[in-house]
Amino acid sequence: MDSETIQLEGTLKGFDMAGESIIPSGDKWELIPTTTIREVVDEVQASNVDFGVVPFENSTHGTVSFTLDCLADRASTYPNITICGEAYLDVHHFLLGRRKSSLLPHVDQNAKGTPLTSLSHVKRVYSHPQAFGQTAKFFATYLKGVETIEVSSTSKAAELAAADATGSSAAIAGEVAGEMAGLDVLARCIEDREDNTTRFFVLRRRPCSSRSDDGVEQEVQLPEGLPWTTDRVESLLESPTSRSPRSLSPRPSSSVSGSSGGRNDDTDKIDAYKGLYKSMVSFTVPHHTPGALADVLGCFKRRGLNLTSINSLPSLIAPFQYLFFIEFEGNRWDDPEGRVSGLVGDVEWVEGVAERWRWLGSWLNQRRR
Repeated sequence: MDSETIQLEGTLKGFDMAGESIIPSGDKWELIPTTTIREVVDEVQASNVDFGVVPFENSTHGTVSFTLDCLADRASTYPNITICGEAYLDVHHFLLGRRKSSLLPHVDQNAKGTPLTSLSHVKRVYSHPQAFGQTAKFFATYLKGVETIEVSSTSKAAELAAADATGSSAAIAGEVAGEMAGLDVLARCIEDREDNTTRFFVLRRRPCSSRSDDGVEQEVQLPEGLPWTTDRVESLLESPTSRSPRSLSPRPSSSVSGSSGGRNDDTDKIDAYKGLYKSMVSFTVPHHTPGALADVLGCFKRRGLNLTSINSLPSLIAPFQYLFFIEFEGNRWDDPEGRVSGLVGDVEWVEGVAERWRWLGSWLNQRRR
């Protein structure tokens, strides 16, 4: 049986057992680590791998700019990239290096957020920019004046610290990366917040054949058994009388009456869809038109689409003009009320409000409440 390939930013030792929510188990999957986010996206676009996994945002330090830059695709390098899934990973950072003195006797060696040994010998620390941002309080307290050196991944940081024969280099990385590099734990769980979490996007190449004869984009079918795809939607919506999600009737009229207060089976099913999916689009607006961005947001409001995040980057069309990214609840291809398809087909949205808009994908919400 042929295996399917998944490209990862970082190295395999940078992912611990918590990464099971991202990486499928079994012999069917070949995992290919790489050093940068852009390399992952390059490989997906070139069809050299089936999927790519990249960090998109952190609950403490915000959006990962490298990933957002690739999704912006301002040089038209990635025309076929689409988001097909998401996964969340609790992130705990360790300060790793070489001990120059014994462990501090008055400190519990399982203590979090405090040095386990003297750090006076540490002259430089390697890590990814996101990791530095997520551990700012620890640095301000215990590593004032120490040089910080940004590298492509936390796993790479551990390798560089291990290669320093003087022992004066340290790294911020995961515990597994430290074990693989043969480094000592100088401090554990040094992230600013205990609930530090990173959301990853799963990317796939949209095939050229994903448009129908009339030019309408079609859904990209994914293999079954992936933890971040929609093959478990039926179980989420299961009820004794449920039909397939795609056979729901149009949105029920508010005029329906009865002892149930106007509710019927389709109403219950539609309620079950709330928050089930997310989608993302990017667009520019005419910057000299007052209220242009508000007009775009109004399109979402009128169709009852709940926004979950807004980001922006310079558009590179002109200085200080911006490309916006809107993430919202809903699915372009599993849309029983027609809200998302109505947004996509809205003349006001396509021609009158948003400029240079692009559909970036729909996927299953892994944090649905």
